[in-house]
Amino acid sequence: MLKVGVLGVGGISGAHITAWPRIEGAELVALCDIRPERLEKYKDSPYHLYTSYEDMIANEELDIIDICLPTYLHVEYSIKSMEKGMHVICEKPISLNREDVKRVYDTAKKMGVKFMVAQVLRFWSEYVFVKDLVDSGKYGKLLNGYVERMGDTPKWSWDGWMADPDRSGLVPFDLHIHDLDWLIYTFGAPKNISVKRVQKCNNDYMNGIYEYDDFFISAQSAWYAGKYKFSYGFRFTFEEATVELKNEKLTIYQNDCETIEVNNDVVSTETCINLPATDAYFDEIKYFTECILEDKPTDKIKPEELEYVLDILKQY
Repeated sequence: MLKVGVLGVGGISGAHITAWPRIEGAELVALCDIRPERLEKYKDSPYHLYTSYEDMIANEELDIIDICLPTYLHVEYSIKSMEKGMHVICEKPISLNREDVKRVYDTAKKMGVKFMVAQVLRFWSEYVFVKDLVDSGKYGKLLNGYVERMGDTPKWSWDGWMADPDRSGLVPFDLHIHDLDWLIYTFGAPKNISVKRVQKCNNDYMNGIYEYDDFFISAQSAWYAGKYKFSYGFRFTFEEATVELKNEKLTIYQNDCETIEVNNDVVSTETCINLPATDAYFDEIKYFTECILEDKPTDKIKPEELEYVLDILKQY
C-alpha cells in the first residue's frame, strides 16, 4: 500500500484530499500546512496533521507527496521530495520558468521515481470527449473552436501570493494555462498565435487566437475585480456538428437537426474556490498511482509539452 502525504491544504487541496481515499493501492496518511487553522477541519480525521514539512517527512514513511502549494514553491518541494525517494504529483503549473521542467524530470530520472504535473483538463470528461471526437473524426474535421475560463480575482490566497505576478504569473499561468495545455495536448503546436491582454482596475483579461492549418481557436480568460462566479466552457464546430459545454452541460447540435444532451455522473469535490463538480481529480490521481504500481511512464503529460506551454505564456 502506497502511503501518501498532501503538502499544502489550501484552495485546490480539497479536490485531492477527497479523491485519495477512493484510490486503490494507496492510503492518505498525512496532511501538512504551515497554517494550523487550515488543518482544523481535519482534526477528527484519521490523517496525521503537521505544520512542518520536515516533521512530516521525519515521522511518516511516505511513498507519494501530493504538492498543493503555491506555484512558486512547486519546484523546490518537488525536487526535495524526489531526492528523498518519494514519487511526486504536483499541482499546475510546475513553474513560471521552462528550465525548471528539465530540473524536475532530471531529478525524477536520477532518483528512479515518478513525477507528474496535475494538468487536470487532460482527465476532465467533457474535454476527453472532445479530444476523442477530434481523434476519431466522428463529426468530420474541426472548423473552429472557442474556450473560456473566467472568475474573480482570488483575494483568498495565503499571503496574497496569487496577486503577485512574480509568484503566480497571474491569469496566463494560473487560469489560461488550463485551456492552453489542453489545446497543445489535443491539437499540437499552432501555426500562429495572437493575444490581446488588458490589466486595469484590478481586472486581468486576455483573449488569444490560436491558428492551425484548417481552423482557429479563440480562448478567453479573466480575473474580474467584482465577485464574478467562476465559469468555464467551450464550443467546437465540426463539419457535421457543434459541441458546446455551457453551464456545466454538454450538448451536441448535429447538422441533421438532432440535439443530444450528454449526461455525466460526477462526484463533488470540497474546495474553497467554487470548483464545478467533477471526478477529473480522482481520474488524474488514479492514473498517477497506476503508473507507480505498474511501473509505467507518466507520459500522458509530456515534459516537452509543458515546456512549450510555458514558452507561450512567457510572451503574455
